[in-house]
Amino acid sequence: MSRTTYYTASSLDGYIADAEHSLAWLLRQEHDASGPLNHAAFLARVGAMVMGSTTYEWILRHERGRWPYPLPAWVMTTRDLPTISGDVRFARGDVRGVHAGMLAAADGRDLWVVGGGDLAGQFADAGLLDELVVSLAPVTLGAGAPLLPRALDLRLEELARNGAFACARYTVLDGGSAAR
Repeated sequence: MSRTTYYTASSLDGYIADAEHSLAWLLRQEHDASGPLNHAAFLARVGAMVMGSTTYEWILRHERGRWPYPLPAWVMTTRDLPTISGDVRFARGDVRGVHAGMLAAADGRDLWVVGGGDLAGQFADAGLLDELVVSLAPVTLGAGAPLLPRALDLRLEELARNGAFACARYTVLDGGSAAR
């Protein structure tokens, strides 16, 4: 059964990007690419992904216009964005329809909510978020884009250290899609 996971990194004070939408604080942290709760092992289970427009634009800038993911991706946006080669689909409105499309495209594999935090919150509000995997960086930002601006009950399933990061995997107890 497919699980919908918000897999991300956060500052210790709960921000996924600083006030200028920069991830420079994250990219300078030491980590083991094959260590616990690593990105490659997670991505190997994923069949479809969704992100917000700010995340999409960051990826385009960071990857110099190349799309780095070989799987279907939805971008939630209310504005026109540049298109690139790759299976990228633009959507707006309720996340339930996007989730259904992701499930069909993923063919039994997991779904990745890339970010931002409000988008992950919309999936949680709709009862479609099963899991949160967060790598906490040893830095505080004081302001920025919040990790998950919602009140949720979570159950800790796994805790590990990966380089400079404290990594945790939580099950969402508020009725994620696996509960249905």
